[in-house]
Amino acid sequence: MIKVAACQYHIELFTTWEAFAEHLTTLCEEAAGQGAELLLLPEYAGLVLTGQLPEAERGDLHGSIAGIQPLLPGWLALCESLARRLNLYLQPGSVAVLDDDGIYRNRAWLFGPDGCLGTQDKLIMTRFELEQWHIAAGSGLKVFDTALGKLGILICYDNEFPLLAHTLAEAGVDLILAPSCTDTVAGFHRVRIGAQARALENQIAVLHSPTVGLAPWSPSLDEGYGRASLYVPSDYGMPASGIVAESKELCPTRSHWLICDLDLAEVRRVREQGQVFTRRDWPRQFDDGRLVLR
Repeated sequence: MIKVAACQYHIELFTTWEAFAEHLTTLCEEAAGQGAELLLLPEYAGLVLTGQLPEAERGDLHGSIAGIQPLLPGWLALCESLARRLNLYLQPGSVAVLDDDGIYRNRAWLFGPDGCLGTQDKLIMTRFELEQWHIAAGSGLKVFDTALGKLGILICYDNEFPLLAHTLAEAGVDLILAPSCTDTVAGFHRVRIGAQARALENQIAVLHSPTVGLAPWSPSLDEGYGRASLYVPSDYGMPASGIVAESKELCPTRSHWLICDLDLAEVRRVREQGQVFTRRDWPRQFDDGRLVLR
């Protein structure tokens, strides 16, 4: 049994590094104080750093991500120190990173008690990211082997594509972390439906963390709606709905942690003793004639 925490992360304006660092530290200490061993923050949570830029710069869609690049090493060092000091795993959300090839990518890190375990880029970009923001897709999937189990990260829109989660599941991942940033209720539901479907298809668990709140000072984080949640397959010994827990409000006025106990051994048991075997039967949809239109 492990205790996981997904943050329903309210976007706030912090105009100094000291205020932001105190905020993130207090937030992580709050979850750790309740026994959480794995903390998940949402997609683009790192963009809260833009609050430290001059007002005109933080209000510029492209200028703001360029402006925070010098702040990223300090942010990552803080995240690593929190994971080490609190003796837990921390996925602090994602941020737009300028790579050596001059292209921005949406990147998430995972930190543990012994330091950084690696990164995962978003693989399929939304229209907004591609057409207006000019943030490009990354490549490849990463399996994070931790003391809690094998984890994967699918950022927001990536959860809506079955083969990505299936590839991670086939590689032994039992829990997918799903950080998201959606500026409409419909967007939240798309990610929610995708994440729950991935849990069902692969008979795994999916932990979801969204951004919430109104931030008119930020052109990228201006609106956020979503519920933090933990999904599992609907089967014997699991909640009938497949929802272990879910936040009550869509857009609260402050950040909230959703903290849940998760037994990954029980999730694995469903794959062997469940009422259905969606994971085992995945290849059957490709049998001769199954995909032929009649």
